[in-house]
Amino acid sequence: MSRAQIVDDSTRVLYGPRTTLVVREGNVLRNLPEGTVLDTTLSGIQNSRNWYYDSTFQQDLGNVGTASRRLLWETNTNIGIRYGRTVFDKYFRNSANIPYYDTRSPYTYFRFVQGSQGEQVFEGSYSRSIKKAVNLGIAYERFSANKQLGAVSTREGQVTHTGVLVFARYQTKNDRYHLLTNYYTAKHRVAEQGGIRPGVAAGVQDSLEQLFDYERETVLLTQAINKDHRDRFHLAHTYNLVGRGLTAFHVFDWSRQYNRFTDDRLTFEEGRLLFYPEALRDSARTDDVGLYRQLENTFGFLGRTKLLEYRVYGRQRTGRYSMESLTARPAPERKVPTVQVDTTQIFVGGSAAFRWKIFQVLLDGEYKFINEAWARGSLRLGPLSGELLYSSFAPTLTQQRYSGNHHQWSTDFDNTNVTQLTVAFDQRIGSKTARLQQRVLASGQVININSLVYYGLDPLAVNRQDLAPQQLTGANANQRLLIGTLRHQLRYGVLRLDNMVTFTEGGDQEGLSIPQVVGNSRILAEGFLFQKALFSQVGVEAYYQSSYKPYNYSPATQQFFVQNYFTSRSYPVVDVFVTADIKTVSVFLKMAYINQGLDGNAGYFPTPYFTGTPRSFQLGLKWNFFD
Repeated sequence: MSRAQIVDDSTRVLYGPRTTLVVREGNVLRNLPEGTVLDTTLSGIQNSRNWYYDSTFQQDLGNVGTASRRLLWETNTNIGIRYGRTVFDKYFRNSANIPYYDTRSPYTYFRFVQGSQGEQVFEGSYSRSIKKAVNLGIAYERFSANKQLGAVSTREGQVTHTGVLVFARYQTKNDRYHLLTNYYTAKHRVAEQGGIRPGVAAGVQDSLEQLFDYERETVLLTQAINKDHRDRFHLAHTYNLVGRGLTAFHVFDWSRQYNRFTDDRLTFEEGRLLFYPEALRDSARTDDVGLYRQLENTFGFLGRTKLLEYRVYGRQRTGRYSMESLTARPAPERKVPTVQVDTTQIFVGGSAAFRWKIFQVLLDGEYKFINEAWARGSLRLGPLSGELLYSSFAPTLTQQRYSGNHHQWSTDFDNTNVTQLTVAFDQRIGSKTARLQQRVLASGQVININSLVYYGLDPLAVNRQDLAPQQLTGANANQRLLIGTLRHQLRYGVLRLDNMVTFTEGGDQEGLSIPQVVGNSRILAEGFLFQKALFSQVGVEAYYQSSYKPYNYSPATQQFFVQNYFTSRSYPVVDVFVTADIKTVSVFLKMAYINQGLDGNAGYFPTPYFTGTPRSFQLGLKWNFFD
């Protein structure tokens, strides 16, 4: 494998981004283990969507580290048993996607973000190679945020997250054997607030426009805590049997996810429990624990030639899901098991890709014995592409069984079936040396959904927090979404534009809640200063979301659910930023939500009765060391 190096006039090796290669498991499992040059671009470092491990558009509770979910529709292809507690996924690494390194020198990386509202992000990593065969590394992460609502002081913490990753890469001298492995452990803690409790004066409840006093607002929960602790050990290795045409591979994955919800102050008013629908086991406090362990082994063969790439495999997955809940009935108070599920499943799957000049065909899929599957076929010809995707998947374990102090259910739902047709266009206009360069990306999707499972309000309940999983059946079982996405990128001299908008038709059907319009626009000027010693960008970025009825959130179950009593108005959020790059150091300064109050509104609601983060000055630093 070739390795880059830069030599000066005295033949001394100078280390930098070109001598540090990034190796990904996904590429190793395609027989492409060489790695890619380290990305040191400035683009997007100021955007908060890029501070964590999922950069998609999200609905959250208005603060860093709070529960979130993907805002736009995405068809599930993760079939088989799934835990179903995903609201904090954004803040945890996926061990199958972490970067490994091939370094000519020790490599250290860290980034830091601090906001005036108390939001903070830190990530640091260190790796070094032992000759060519081995690379070892360690990474640390910490996220935190102060309360924006109902805070006693401006420094009262709401979110803390810490994580440690240890990783290693090994390859033999003849390049026939490659091994990637890592261990990741992280803890996430959130003080749940339940949202703002509107005040009542003279028998009249506060309007939504009166709920933007932030830390002075009264919240529904003051002693509720959610904890999400995760551990994962992951190993992937390959051995070339006949060059790159035939390679055996094995992936081992063990994971553990521990969720605990506690509320030490259950409050009753007029004989009824505040916020929660009822107390099933203990009327004084709540302590519910969920635990999921999963062990997975995947064995298979893969290979590639100039025209063809393929992979076939078999997988065994074993999962154990359990719950326990604090009970005072009968006395004494104690924890009792409430759910126990053990499952072993077998999968087979594969993929094949044929590429010739501007023509490409891709087929891939997976089948779980005996009742779940997904399959995809795509065709690309130059800038045009089409894809057909089918997925049939069972409800999550949490949707099937749950038993805590405030909610419990046992369901027997059918699979959800989704068919998705996508047509896309991706074309660059102008050569790489032209002064004017453009790129146009457009896609249209027709998505048919059958027997959707979702969380919604219990139709027999009188309390808005009494939710349960539901499935659409009969005449309402079939739904259709029409989604169009358009993105335009322009580069002219020092000017850069990047505009994207997604239209969703049908997002307000039963069981669904998707804004009709979601858009993001960025315009900036960039260039070198001080005899090319500093590269900088100055720009404006705006996010827009149309009016809709957003999902509400249940902290006791860690689930978002459909509601019909709260409408979030359409709103833009505008940021102004400056970024700069000096050799291996990148910095940004940003005024987030600079337009707050300019349109006559003091804020916005991403989730019912949760206000978005108010105007905040934020600064960030990213630094790479290569020795």
